[in-house]
Amino acid sequence: MRYAYGVTAALLLGGATLTLVTGHPAGAQVAQNEASQMQNVVPRGGAPASFADLTEQLAPAVVNIATRQRVRVATQNPFAGTPFEGLFGGPGQGGQQGSPQTREAQSLGSGFIISADGYVVTNNHVITAEGRGEVESITVTMPDGAEYPARLIGRDAASDLAVLKITAPRPLPFVKFGDSRTARVGDWVIAIGNPFGLGGTVTSGIISAVYRNTGTGSAYDRYLQTDASINRGNSGGPMFDMKGNVIGINNAIFSPTGGSVGIGFAIPAETAAPIVEQLKRGQAIQRGYLGVRIQSLNEDLADSLGIAHNKGEFVQAVEPGQAAAAAGIKAGDVVVRVDGKDVTRDQTLSFIVANIAPGKRIPIDLIRDGRRMTVTAAVGKRPTEEELAQQRFDQDPGQGQDDDQFNKPPTKQGEGVSEQAIGISVLPLTPVIARQLGMPDTTRGVVVNVVDPSSDAGTKGLQRGDIILSANYQDTTTPAELEAAIKAARSANRNAVLLRVQRRGQPATYVPIRLR
Repeated sequence: MRYAYGVTAALLLGGATLTLVTGHPAGAQVAQNEASQMQNVVPRGGAPASFADLTEQLAPAVVNIATRQRVRVATQNPFAGTPFEGLFGGPGQGGQQGSPQTREAQSLGSGFIISADGYVVTNNHVITAEGRGEVESITVTMPDGAEYPARLIGRDAASDLAVLKITAPRPLPFVKFGDSRTARVGDWVIAIGNPFGLGGTVTSGIISAVYRNTGTGSAYDRYLQTDASINRGNSGGPMFDMKGNVIGINNAIFSPTGGSVGIGFAIPAETAAPIVEQLKRGQAIQRGYLGVRIQSLNEDLADSLGIAHNKGEFVQAVEPGQAAAAAGIKAGDVVVRVDGKDVTRDQTLSFIVANIAPGKRIPIDLIRDGRRMTVTAAVGKRPTEEELAQQRFDQDPGQGQDDDQFNKPPTKQGEGVSEQAIGISVLPLTPVIARQLGMPDTTRGVVVNVVDPSSDAGTKGLQRGDIILSANYQDTTTPAELEAAIKAARSANRNAVLLRVQRRGQPATYVPIRLR
């Protein structure tokens, strides 16, 4: 994410500093006539003068969730490599660490009861052991202080949801999911949870945005944003509308300090409710999968392609053997419509595909090299989050040979088209240079020799030794071909040129470079 601050899970992990901040709401006013007569704007029907009655009805169903975890940690062996290393259980990885040991960890979060027989909804990260380890026990504490051991019914890492079950001697108070699709920016909401371990706390605010995309690229990066205070420990707690329905599950905050600054995110009920029902029934969550690595279509990418801004997503890589590859989708394509749904910032490709049943055949509209086309894909089954984290779309290039031809100081190049237009000079990629850069002898392209740090190429991280494989989808095997692609982009009145760049140890990536 290209943010100054990070999106932080709102889970209390300990060591938080409590800072008290106060503020006063300002009444909205509008001018009515030339005499500057002011009149208060009347809130939409249902906005109460006080949240007390609503809170009194809802708070009994909101619970605190505490977990006790056993986590594996590596220990340093001060005698590694000596005859005494066995005293610490022998060498670990690299001979530097001893045998893994375990420590006890705790976490604290929030949740809410959705049925009288004790089903509880929370975030997956509230009940998942940190690092490597396992959760030993889960305790649910009611607002009246009653504690119940909880059993994990099901959890789903992709959506960050989990369902627990507690057993009580009497029917329990519960709340219901509402319809988040009717939520509007400006609607009142209240959040109830357990921030900083203080116990049941209520905050109020409005919906600041619907279907906010935070840029993480996950299948469920689609949140309700609110200015109701959400702090560490609120994770898994409910966000209610003024009818007392759960329209969101508090999940994360955007903050420079770890505390609330008025930007909180909740999983929409329309996303959470179906998944919760499947977890209750013990069903595995199956999602659609294409097998592409994608990037949002930002202004630079759109300008380099000569297409409209913010409509569609750019394919950086295609996983061999998966649905996208079988359908003929290629790196460099722009996906604009999937199964009849437009791909937008609010409705991403990942979200659309994840909510399609594996096996279904769907049409996918693409833009390829300026031409619109449609392919048909048989949707695959999405791997687990652990499998996705280990996924590689390209193999690492080799380490190269010990040759000093390209290790010499760069020589200053002439003021050619590429130097003037995009701030880089290039050399032909010979087999010797390719081997030195860790690439096969057969690699075709031009290699970056000098980069102007003040250029857009320098700002975006291009560096000496990068290999440019193509420009605007045209192969660049000589400096002249790169210059021809730049001239063609200028002739087409484009403000950027799209380069496909290969760097040692990384997959080839498309990078839009603005012309100057």
